[in-house]
Amino acid sequence: MNKSMKERAETCAAAIRKHEEVRIVSHIDADGLTAAAIMCRVLEQLGIEHGVRFVKQLDRGVLDEVADANIPTIFTDLGSGMLSDMPGGMDVIIADHHQIDQNGSVEYHLNPHLFGIDGSTELSGSGCSYLLAQALGSPGLEPGDLSDLAIVGAVGDLQARKFGKLVGCNREILKQGRDRGVLNYKKDLSFFGKQTREIFKLLLYSSDPYLPGLTGNEDASIEFLRKAGIDAGGERWRRWIDLSVEEQQRMVSSLVQYCISKRMSSYHVHRLVTEVYLLTEEQEGTELRDTSEYSTLLNATARYGFADVGLAVCLGDREGKLAEAHELLADHRRNLVEGLKLVRERGITELSHVQYFDAGSSIRDTIVGIVAGMSLTNSRNRNMPIFAFAESDAGLKVSARGTQALIRKGLNLADAIGACAARVGGTGGGHNIAAGATIPRKSKDEFLELMDTAIGEQLRIAGK
Repeated sequence: MNKSMKERAETCAAAIRKHEEVRIVSHIDADGLTAAAIMCRVLEQLGIEHGVRFVKQLDRGVLDEVADANIPTIFTDLGSGMLSDMPGGMDVIIADHHQIDQNGSVEYHLNPHLFGIDGSTELSGSGCSYLLAQALGSPGLEPGDLSDLAIVGAVGDLQARKFGKLVGCNREILKQGRDRGVLNYKKDLSFFGKQTREIFKLLLYSSDPYLPGLTGNEDASIEFLRKAGIDAGGERWRRWIDLSVEEQQRMVSSLVQYCISKRMSSYHVHRLVTEVYLLTEEQEGTELRDTSEYSTLLNATARYGFADVGLAVCLGDREGKLAEAHELLADHRRNLVEGLKLVRERGITELSHVQYFDAGSSIRDTIVGIVAGMSLTNSRNRNMPIFAFAESDAGLKVSARGTQALIRKGLNLADAIGACAARVGGTGGGHNIAAGATIPRKSKDEFLELMDTAIGEQLRIAGK
């Protein structure tokens, strides 16, 4: 682990230990939930009173409330983009991995970007919380404890997508978790739902990679399995984990041949098998066993206003709150399907350098970014980043998603969306590959024009 970053974590931990009570403010996604849960666990062990607040986006209104409360505040998975607006006169501790507001500074600031570490691929918000928790040094905390939550957050933040595995600081945390006996990892089929879904649904709902002729086609997916010599195995279809090793290998081999026959790119063929991460202390065959399914379960709680449910699951509730989370997950899946259907029906508008759709109030502002990412994955045009608009209480929510290929060409969505949102009276930030903003409702056309120009300029300069 980077020595300077560990020293910064120690400095931030020392600031926390001075207080008998603190507040945690975190983001409403899987990374934010796990980041907050990690802090809750260690603060409880240290006997420090704490409360938690989850927010869609950190803005001046939230910061004003924090300042009025005058309670030392730990920001997890957010805060770095609002350094200029942080309240003075009280301790503020930030454990975040998003791009940094260069116009401000905070003394207790833990962020991988400060140390030349990529916050979109090498360390997540929950990973920052993990480092901070280790530095706090609770007597009951051993090396590797809470690493399972940190890896769930990293996977939920798609930090493994670029390389097909976790790298950098994430990998060090992963190895600590393996040594502690709470995590395991291996090469396996990359499709979502291997613990819980019937195997034909792995094909039916595959979006990364998108399988032409199989994705969205139940009959074709079942026929593919039949031709591969894999049967249902009873009245109810088996899951991936129910197949023998030989059957799993046969299915992967058949998928590779299928993708080649469809002339899919080598990138998508390689995406069939990636590294996967399992929580060894969770029950096999449940969402909590697989980090990808676990993170989706958490997103299904916080993004619908039930962050307390997801937090309780992270903190060990395996009864009442977990049952609530399962109900929310079923609704979340239906909403994503409806969202993708809406995008297909309304279509995606292309400008010179960006493409976009406007969901209005038909897709929740808290999940429109997920729909945008899935739409880009399934799109025929992956040469432009996609922007999604949705109504929110604070104005017009904008979610932007890019690809690794575009990042290599010079795309940085966080820089562009932050600058363009500010020019129309809004706020924005995030990562180079995924970013968001809130802007005035009447400024959409001006904002799109600014973004189209900004993205074009980024790609032009990098292409020289």
